[in-house]
Amino acid sequence: MADIKIAGIMRAGAYSPNHIGNDAAILNLTAEQLRKRGCEVKIYSEEQLIAGQVTEDVIISMCRHHRSFPILQKKEDEGALVINSGYGIENCTRERLTRILIGSNIPTPDSLIVNTNEVVTERMKEAGMTKAWIKRGDYHTMHKEDVTYVRHTEEAQEVVQEYFLRGIKRAVINRHIEGELLKFYGVYGTPWFHCFFHYGSREARGTDEGKPQFDHDKLKEVCTRAAEALDIKIFGGDAIILPDGTFTIIDFNDWPSFAPCRAEASAVIARAILSEIKNHNAKKTARK
Repeated sequence: MADIKIAGIMRAGAYSPNHIGNDAAILNLTAEQLRKRGCEVKIYSEEQLIAGQVTEDVIISMCRHHRSFPILQKKEDEGALVINSGYGIENCTRERLTRILIGSNIPTPDSLIVNTNEVVTERMKEAGMTKAWIKRGDYHTMHKEDVTYVRHTEEAQEVVQEYFLRGIKRAVINRHIEGELLKFYGVYGTPWFHCFFHYGSREARGTDEGKPQFDHDKLKEVCTRAAEALDIKIFGGDAIILPDGTFTIIDFNDWPSFAPCRAEASAVIARAILSEIKNHNAKKTARK
């Protein structure tokens, strides 16, 4: 496979809040796994992609800068293989994500999509929302303030106003769901799926004693459907597990850091990428 040349695009630091090292680590490990399998992998920054320095026909991308989306999409339209797809990455911006999950019947919180210059208190009251999460709707999260928990409608209005003053024009308001937070990671088209209950800010492993039981296979099936609807191959996110074992997807991310399972995940991701390359090449040959 020495003739397979792959560009790996690092995520810009502004889009890796508190995870710059972790995000770099999973891409570098995946690149090493691909090199072990005979591929030539060159690592670029998003700035280099935007500057037109990436020429490879196979691209593995952690991009989240909005200027990267059309570049990746153009390369795909011209026949390049891009994982995750530029279209899929754009689908994971908050407003698009919310609309796609709801439209695909993925269990997700009741949501309002609002302009940040409008009064949201009445809409929230009509929807029966008090506790909620306010999230910027335009791009991926850049600062911790881009996702804010509020306890009542007046506080929500203040946060939306702050977003407006920051130049953020659209926001998503998710109903707060009480339950246990579960982290998950997956690679579309493979049986591999990793999840665990979240224990504190460092995601330390704790005991699951007293945690609600849930259908692991059902969660994996729902996450696979979500990845398909969003057009992403390498994914992760958060779910809330309710006491009765039902679950709600509250976040879905394109190529997360896989920090708790990085070594295992990188090998799975590399094999999936090679499979995608094989399929992509077979389709190109069939079209000739």
